[in-house]
Amino acid sequence: MERVISATEARVRFGQLMQRVAENDETVIVERDGVPRVAILSIENYRNLKGEESSLKQWEADLRRVHERLRVELGDRQLPSSVELIQQMRAERDEQLDRLR
Repeated sequence: MERVISATEARVRFGQLMQRVAENDETVIVERDGVPRVAILSIENYRNLKGEESSLKQWEADLRRVHERLRVELGDRQLPSSVELIQQMRAERDEQLDRLR
């Protein structure tokens, strides 16, 4: 659940906010002049977000390595589109199924 409060209210009730966030797994958005500025969330939610960010960065790095390897292996040749690859794979599968019948 997400709650929105002013910066003044957050300052006055910070102890209560910490307790609610920690105990009820709440997220509190703090606004200044009607503009959202920060979010207060439980340490567990924060760590989960950091873990997802780390996983995404690793995935992006892996993808860059694959792209580089493909570029080196293909040289000047272009990689077929994904649609062409899927069509080719389906045709090969259909041929294999026909041989089994």
